[in-house]
Amino acid sequence: MSRPQEYILFPASKTYIAITLAIAFLLNLQAWGRMPGVPDFVALVLVFWGIHQPRRVGIGLAFCMGLLMDVHSATLFGENALAYTLLAYFAITVHRRVLWFPVTTQAVQIFILMLLTQSVQLFVQYTVSGRTPSWWFFLESIVAAALWPVLTWLMMARPSRSAQKDDARSL
Repeated sequence: MSRPQEYILFPASKTYIAITLAIAFLLNLQAWGRMPGVPDFVALVLVFWGIHQPRRVGIGLAFCMGLLMDVHSATLFGENALAYTLLAYFAITVHRRVLWFPVTTQAVQIFILMLLTQSVQLFVQYTVSGRTPSWWFFLESIVAAALWPVLTWLMMARPSRSAQKDDARSL
C-alpha cells in the first residue's frame, strides 16, 4: 500500500461506509451465519471502520448495529449492542497503535478485540440463561482474525478521492 498519507487526507465517504455495513449485515442474515466458525461480519466491519475512520464510525453507530443484530438473532435485547459498543470503543482507543503494524500483525490485535466481543456475549448469555456454548463458539474470533488481511485489502481497494478528481479533470 503506497498511499497511506492519501488515505488519511481523504476519509471514506458516508455512502461507502453505509454500503459496507449493509453488506456485512446482509452476510450476517444468511442461514450459514449460525454455523460455528462463521465470523460476525458486522463486528469485523465495525472494527475496520473504528480503526481506519474513527471520526466517521463511532460508538453510536455500533450500538444501533448491535440493536439490529439483537432483533435479527432474537437474543436478549441489548446483548449485541453492548458487545458492539465495547468493540467500537476499544477499536477507536487502539486505532493509532494498530495502524503502525503490518496487516498480518494487526490480525493478532483484531483477534483480541473479537475475542473480547464474544466474551461479553458469552457473559450476558450465561448471566441471563445459565447456558454456555461449546468451545467452537470462539472459533469465530480465529476466523475473523484470519479474514482481517483480506477484508483490509478489499476495503482499501476503493478508489481514492484524488484519483476520482484526476479522472474528472481529464474529461
